[in-house]
Amino acid sequence: MVEPAEGEDRDEVDSSSYARAVGTCLRRARQQLRLSLQAVETMSSQEFKASVLGAYERGERSISVPRLQRLAMLYDVPVDLLLPAPERKGSGGDGTQGTAQGSSIDLDAQIDSISGPERELLRRFVRMIQAQRRDGGSPTSIRSEDIRAIELLLGSSARGAGPDAGRRGS
Repeated sequence: MVEPAEGEDRDEVDSSSYARAVGTCLRRARQQLRLSLQAVETMSSQEFKASVLGAYERGERSISVPRLQRLAMLYDVPVDLLLPAPERKGSGGDGTQGTAQGSSIDLDAQIDSISGPERELLRRFVRMIQAQRRDGGSPTSIRSEDIRAIELLLGSSARGAGPDAGRRGS
């Protein structure tokens, strides 16, 4: 009997946890589109069977890159939206930026200072984030992918700018 190499066990665990993280993203995307597993099966002309898609979402099976790309096209979303954010040095591992503990801004005050239709758009976006993360009353963490989405919504670049980034018509 051949013993697995020391790194193989760790790779298997990492692969399994990554499959679960991908599955969480797949489920979130499908649920945001308000689609059932059966609806996706029908929409895909049975390419994505409900049972197999459910196994991907539970992390029981790993999805191949070509299938992930076809699923992204079916959902009409970028492929990276179906993948977990990569962990980077200085990151909390949950997609939040590495900031000093306790540093925060009053998001409501920042949104209130914006005029025009952008204010309500950002309010709805933040409420959606709170609902998805079930923050309900606790401070909402704004992640790097949230900033990218805000940039797309406002048609501007907020990266590297101060608190007025993305603000129009003040």
